[in-house]
Amino acid sequence: MLFGKGVSNVSTKWKDYEQVATHLLGQYAKEFGLDRVEAKQGLAGKTSGTRWEIDVKGVRQGNEGFVIVECRRYTTSRLSQEQLGAIAYRIMDTGAEGGIIVSPLGLQEGARKIATASNVLNVQLDANSTSTQFAMRFLKKLMIGIEGQLVLNDKASRVLTRKCSNCGKIYSF
Repeated sequence: MLFGKGVSNVSTKWKDYEQVATHLLGQYAKEFGLDRVEAKQGLAGKTSGTRWEIDVKGVRQGNEGFVIVECRRYTTSRLSQEQLGAIAYRIMDTGAEGGIIVSPLGLQEGARKIATASNVLNVQLDANSTSTQFAMRFLKKLMIGIEGQLVLNDKASRVLTRKCSNCGKIYSF
């Protein structure tokens, strides 16, 4: 056997992340100017003639166009200019109006510039989010799902911190 025992233990955290992101984007579709979201699918490239597999398709309200949604569960580095450039090309080639990139750590400086130029919204979603326990940040909005109890008092601040279960690093939202 070529791969041995390790094959059955291959991590599917990226797949879970993609499913949670799809669920949450659907739940908050109106916040993104979307009527609905559709699961993973292929889209034809208008210029290249290729077929692109996208993680999620967001359909604009009134069926007035669509956006490409890509989920990247990168826990050690922010998305690079090169990675965002690939997504920007998919947007252009498919005729999408723009895109949404979902990742835990956000974008590097060059990637932010490409996102702005290509109408790509950056959504930060904690790497270990579930459909009920999550912290999702975009533009100046913060959506939080909490199981249990949340207590706020007069000393509460606008910062939410969460410790990454993989690396132990603390992130602020």
